[in-house]
Amino acid sequence: MDRLTNTIRPYAWGSTTAIPQLIGVSPTGEPQAEMWMGAHPGAPSRTERGPLNEVIDAHPETELGSEAVAKFGPRLPFLLKLLAAGAPLSLQVHPDLQQAKEGYEDEEKRGVPIDAPHRNYKDANHKPELICALTPFDGLCGFRAPEEAAQLLEGLGVDSLKPYADLLRAHPEEAALREVLTAVLSADPADMERTVTEATAAAQRIGGAYEPYAGIAHHYPGDPGVIAAMLLNYVQLQPGEALFLGAGVPHAYLDGLGVEIMANSDNVLRCGLTPKHVDVPELLRIVRFEGTDPGVLRPEASPDGEEVYDTPIDEFRLSRFVLPESGADYDLTAATPQILLCTAGTVRVGELALAPGESAFVPANEKVNVSGSGTVFRATVVA
Repeated sequence: MDRLTNTIRPYAWGSTTAIPQLIGVSPTGEPQAEMWMGAHPGAPSRTERGPLNEVIDAHPETELGSEAVAKFGPRLPFLLKLLAAGAPLSLQVHPDLQQAKEGYEDEEKRGVPIDAPHRNYKDANHKPELICALTPFDGLCGFRAPEEAAQLLEGLGVDSLKPYADLLRAHPEEAALREVLTAVLSADPADMERTVTEATAAAQRIGGAYEPYAGIAHHYPGDPGVIAAMLLNYVQLQPGEALFLGAGVPHAYLDGLGVEIMANSDNVLRCGLTPKHVDVPELLRIVRFEGTDPGVLRPEASPDGEEVYDTPIDEFRLSRFVLPESGADYDLTAATPQILLCTAGTVRVGELALAPGESAFVPANEKVNVSGSGTVFRATVVA
């Protein structure tokens, strides 16, 4: 097995304190948004044998196991992260596998450079993801029921929001949500900026259920995404709770520290809360316009002590072990590749001692035991 040395990405929305506090170092004053663990070529983890992507490329069946290679190809199909949001991330949605393939092929045929700012599809893969809270964690996930969204907009008492509330009540659910999101993102920029400014002032004055949106507007003044965010469910996760984000579900992370796992893809369609490109027609093709319960996940405990976050996809499987103070020893040997991440206490993965924020890669079929006192997250695949 390999101890991993991981890259921390300094995105502007990152917390300046959450990751340093977890790993026990002094903050630098700069944002530290994501720690990447995996073989993504953008920032592969490093091992004593070399970058993890090169280690896997050299002997994929040895590192990943024959079943995983047969199902997902000769690459690690997931990326594990520590994610620390100190400000809202962009409001976004991800394509399903077929949409990603079609979008990627289309942009390739049209000769859109892969690094072009208006490029939507960086690869032909989908990007389902799961976020598990390590601290209280706030986010937006999926559409509210249209009537609930209408009431929230009306409660601000802003005249320019009344037509959106009326539209939400005038049509069946899918059409209502589609028409309002389209109208918000296609509105005259100057008019929308005035609407957002008035809505922000009202949200600050009223407080309560409007406080999250006043906070979003503080970071993105005048952005139409502030109004789009009000169409979505506001979710507060407690430590250990999680959200699964499937294809077509609009979402945004607002604040908190969590463990995130996703399929190995960079495909993102943005709805707002960003200076980056927003492709409204393509976005509307991808979004699933349906009111949903955000579906907070709690881990399902198994007799062997593993607590599993159940999701409907195979590219990743996330679970955790909470090792008691009295100590415990678990055999985690598997026919699939694993990344093991310590988030609390001190644990041993085979011969490696891991402190919070430290991780290890375990090749398929390599015998491994976990012991000690603390919390370990286990990332693998369903092969």
